[in-house]
Amino acid sequence: MNEDCSSFLDLEDRIISVLKSIFDPEIPVDIYELGLIYDIQISRGKEVKIIMTLTTPNCPVAESLPIEVKERVQSIEGISNVDIVLTFDPPWNREFMSEEARLELDM
Repeated sequence: MNEDCSSFLDLEDRIISVLKSIFDPEIPVDIYELGLIYDIQISRGKEVKIIMTLTTPNCPVAESLPIEVKERVQSIEGISNVDIVLTFDPPWNREFMSEEARLELDM
């Protein structure tokens, strides 16, 4: 594996680690395991684009959660910019949750 590839994987791991420290306030599971993160893209310039959703369009944290995600990911050393894209297509459903999240919620 070349150096570029391993540094991108390392950066992606650090981004995922940060995302796993952010919790949905109504569900005791982090947003990554909940399946709210649809995609993480990292450019050569270390610009990050995260495509995410919420459990519902009327989610009480619709305003604050994307801002928190942006600020927390932006704080990772080496990242030059973070763009958060909020989408409801496809709409989130329980099938997007990881096995870990389902076990946590007794599903």
